[in-house]
Amino acid sequence: MRIEGKTVSVFKIRNRKGYAAICSNNITEGRTSQEACCRMAKALKRKPKKK
Repeated sequence: MRIEGKTVSVFKIRNRKGYAAICSNNITEGRTSQEACCRMAKALKRKPKKK
């Protein structure tokens, strides 16, 4: 799956209920794969923190 031109991988979490999504040093969880993807889209919109 692609969000904002970046590849997102979604998988079932083994020891928990729900799914996780990983993309460019971000990880999100949700009850469904669609919820995890929506949360990832929100995470990718955030600006990186300045050091």
